[in-house]
Amino acid sequence: MIKFFLMVNKQGQTRLSRYYEHVEINKRTMLEAEVIKNCLSRSKDQCSFIEYKDFKLVYRQYAALFVVVGINETENEMAVYELIHNFVEVLDKYFSRVIMFNLDRVHIILDEMVLNGCIVETNRNRILAPLFVLDKVAES
Repeated sequence: MIKFFLMVNKQGQTRLSRYYEHVEINKRTMLEAEVIKNCLSRSKDQCSFIEYKDFKLVYRQYAALFVVVGINETENEMAVYELIHNFVEVLDKYFSRVIMFNLDRVHIILDEMVLNGCIVETNRNRILAPLFVLDKVAES
């Protein structure tokens, strides 16, 4: 099961966070700082899977953006690694350039892909269908 999903820039600033288990706000801040420090300090030659406390971290770097997913021990690391890549491809397909001004749309995309910590959809067209409907309604 996925515990959390983070998008972080190279400066260590969290750009998006979604938690699928209850974590108090002050603990989230500490958790994010530790997770970001662990991922940013690794070289490109090192594995993208990290054992951390009672869960695993799976991360990928895209230019100046890191996508980090915290999972429990039963989740398949490679499946989550591919989920991250699929998520970034969906973002790339929907947004022409800047995504940080459209975080509501990014949350919709993530919600279409992951529900209560479980991967529910990977088909790009089905993930983007609700957004295209919203876009058509907004144009009207």
